[in-house]
Amino acid sequence: MRKLMSQNISCFKAYDIRGKLGEELNPDVAYRIGYAYAKNLNARRVVVGGDIRHTSEPLKLALAQGLMDAGAEVIDIGMVGIEEIYFASFYLDVDGGIEVTASHNPMDYNGMKLVGRGALPISGDSGLNEIRDLAERIDSPFNTSKAVVSDKVNTSATITSENTVFSGTNNANKYKQQSILQPYVEHLLSYIDLAKLKPLKLVVNAGNGAAGYVIDAIEQYFKPANVPVEFIKVHHEADGNFPNGIPNPLLPENRAATADAVIANKADIGIAWDGDFDRCFLFDENGRFIEGYYIVGLLAEAFLLKSPGEKIIHDPRLTWNTIDQVEAAGGKPIQSKTGHAFIKERMRLENAIYGGEMSAHHYFRDFAYCDSGMIPWLLVAELISVAGKPLSELVNERMAKYPCSGEINYRVADVNVILDKILQHFSAENPLIDKTDGISLEFDRWRFNLRSSNTEPLLRLNVETRADEALMKAKVAEIEQIIHS
Repeated sequence: MRKLMSQNISCFKAYDIRGKLGEELNPDVAYRIGYAYAKNLNARRVVVGGDIRHTSEPLKLALAQGLMDAGAEVIDIGMVGIEEIYFASFYLDVDGGIEVTASHNPMDYNGMKLVGRGALPISGDSGLNEIRDLAERIDSPFNTSKAVVSDKVNTSATITSENTVFSGTNNANKYKQQSILQPYVEHLLSYIDLAKLKPLKLVVNAGNGAAGYVIDAIEQYFKPANVPVEFIKVHHEADGNFPNGIPNPLLPENRAATADAVIANKADIGIAWDGDFDRCFLFDENGRFIEGYYIVGLLAEAFLLKSPGEKIIHDPRLTWNTIDQVEAAGGKPIQSKTGHAFIKERMRLENAIYGGEMSAHHYFRDFAYCDSGMIPWLLVAELISVAGKPLSELVNERMAKYPCSGEINYRVADVNVILDKILQHFSAENPLIDKTDGISLEFDRWRFNLRSSNTEPLLRLNVETRADEALMKAKVAEIEQIIHS
């Protein structure tokens, strides 16, 4: 092992790594993470990839060097979304995988998502903290004072062929590049029957992230099979400068481009992704954004029609619609703490066929219990083809039965103080209280969840009611008054 030293590393979060470039994450830290990962897992073969950000490549190379110096062979699958790392981890039968990605974080951030063998998630309670602790005690070949990666500087000056995986006899045979695009696309398409797809016009908005080239590959697969699907591409080309803003369709201000394209082209569906496309957001034929909450119920029902009695995992933020649909379809709803690592762990524990979060993460047993941003829209395209109904008709009844606020974010000085105030305010009404994640309070006609973000300094609120939109709006206003008082 390299010389031990002590250096605090602050970019480790609850279930992944995210930090400000230069201050919290740089090639020095990336090297340490790679070295610690390989030693902690005793990994012999590791797959790596990176998203479209300009800083992802130099960080990935430093990470790879750390992995190899610790004795691991590295398979670099290039510029990919995080789910391709999941796929490669089980398809290539390696000891694990690491994606360099900041997802929807600002330009001056980057990060990593780590998995073990079989795409087993690595989170704070399953090895991530141990990797951090070891990384803090490892020396690296990078000059810490110069190991700064920023989108505002020439990164090639920071990490070069002289100090990367491409030099040195010790590592010469430990690094290779390999594409897994073809088997990955073939796996995606195994979830649907192509023959059932009716003529469809789909608006696809990659947000200048990593999703575009996968759509191109699917399109090329469709053509010789005469699949009658037309793709209308918006912000399609991968561009690490993100000329149209950081792709995060959860933000209402980022939805107009997709919605407008759906209306202008009279499309059947609009689909948008974040930068590493682990989240899939859908718009109906009217350009209306469909909350991920209702897509969870829709997909759960679809799986249960084919496999009755299976378990479905959901998060605690919004629950009533999912529970109702799952139970009506003969399935068993099971609640998990919010967050991709926690959902995946619970998926494995329960051997659940499908899991979904209202934040547009969707998890599949046959995808190593991992989340995918590509499988959901394929399933929805098949659903509307088979049903002969537009997406709006498939969700309108559910939206009316359980109207919801969508996730509302607040910046507060002290999360715990606010949670205590909320509990005290509603205590006289004697609600059912669930503390799986933050606080969930359930009343006869309405419920809400209020929790601290796992990834950002925010308090997040979700409210839903039983067929009463006016009540939902009134309760949002009531809770907001308490938060701001």
